[in-house]
Amino acid sequence: MQIGIIGLGLIGGSIAKTLKQINAGHSDIVAFDNNIEVLNKAKEEGIINKISPAIGSEFSDCNVIFICTPVADIVSIVNTLLKYVSRDYCIITDVGSTKYNILKEVNPLLKNKNVFFIGGHPMTGSEKSGYDASTDYLFENAYYVLTPFNDTPEFIIFILQKVIERLGAIPIIIPSDVHDKATATISHVPHIIASALVNLVKHSDTKERFLHTLAAGGFKDITRIASADPIMWENISFANKEEITKVIEHFINILNSFKDSLELDNKQKIFDFFEEAKLYRNTFRDGIHSTFVKTYTMFIDVKDYPGSIASVATLLSNNSINIRDIGIVNHREFEAGILRIVFSTEDHRLKAHELLLYHNYKVYY
Repeated sequence: MQIGIIGLGLIGGSIAKTLKQINAGHSDIVAFDNNIEVLNKAKEEGIINKISPAIGSEFSDCNVIFICTPVADIVSIVNTLLKYVSRDYCIITDVGSTKYNILKEVNPLLKNKNVFFIGGHPMTGSEKSGYDASTDYLFENAYYVLTPFNDTPEFIIFILQKVIERLGAIPIIIPSDVHDKATATISHVPHIIASALVNLVKHSDTKERFLHTLAAGGFKDITRIASADPIMWENISFANKEEITKVIEHFINILNSFKDSLELDNKQKIFDFFEEAKLYRNTFRDGIHSTFVKTYTMFIDVKDYPGSIASVATLLSNNSINIRDIGIVNHREFEAGILRIVFSTEDHRLKAHELLLYHNYKVYY
C-alpha cells in the first residue's frame, strides 16, 4: 500500500514510524513537510521511502493520504491533491480537531468518483510537538474518530479503518457535527475553563501571592491542561467557534442556576447538583476518581504488549508502592503517556517517579 503523509510533526511522524515498524517495509511512504531537515532525517532513518519537495505528483499513486497540518490549511491541501491523485481509489483523510466545516468545504471539491475524503481525529497527543517527539506507539489503544460522508462506500471506510487499526488505535465512526459538539464539550471548553480558573486566581491574588501558594495542590491538578500551547488553542477555539460558544452558554446557565440556588438557600438543589455529577462521573469507563477528589496521577509511555501493564504494576508493588488505580488511557488528546496510574499519596507518586525513571520509563505528571 502506498501511503502519503503531509506534515511530519508529532502526529504525521508517529503515523510514519508506526506503519514502518508494523509493516517491516510493506508500505511505501511518501511525505512532504515545510521543514526539509525533518524530511531528510526521516528518509535517513528509513521511516519514509520518498521525499516530496511539494504537494504534487509524488502523491499520485497513494492509496491513503494523511493531512497532518493545522486545520486552516486542510481544505486548500485537499484541493491541491485532487489535481494529482490518479489511483483506482485514493482516500484522503486529515487529523484536525474539528470536522463539520472541513467536510462541508471539501464536499463540493470531490468530483473524481475514485477519490474519497474521510475526516479523522486521533484522540491522542503529547505535551511535546514536532517530528522528534513522534513515536511508533503514540496511537496504541487511543480512540481515533472517523467522520465519513453519508454516501462514502462501506469498503472505503473499511480500508481506512484497517489502516487505523494497524496503527494500534481504536476507530470510532460518528457524524462530523456530533464530533464537533463532543470535542467542544469534553475537550475544548474544559481547556478554556481550566485557563479561566488559572486567570481567576492570578487576577484575584494578593500582593503576598497567598492564592498562588495555596493553589499548588489540588487546584494545580485540575488545571494541568491550562499549560497547553496558546497558539494551538487559539486556532482550535476559532476552528470550532460555533460549538464552543454554545457549550459556554450552556455552562454559564449551569453556573447561574447554581448561583441562584445558593442565594435562595436551596440546599436540595445544591445537593442534587453534586450528586448528579458524582453518579455520572462514576460511570466513566476508566474508573479514575473525580478530579475534584485529591489524587496523585502519573502517566507513563509503555508499548502495548501482553504483560506491559503487569510489569509496571509488579515493579511498583515489589517496592512497596501502593497503586490506587491503573489503566490504559483511550482518550488522551493533548496529554502525554499511555498508561495512567493513580496513587493514594504524593509520597508514593514521588517514589514511583524515581523508580520508573531508573528503569528507563518516560514519566509525566
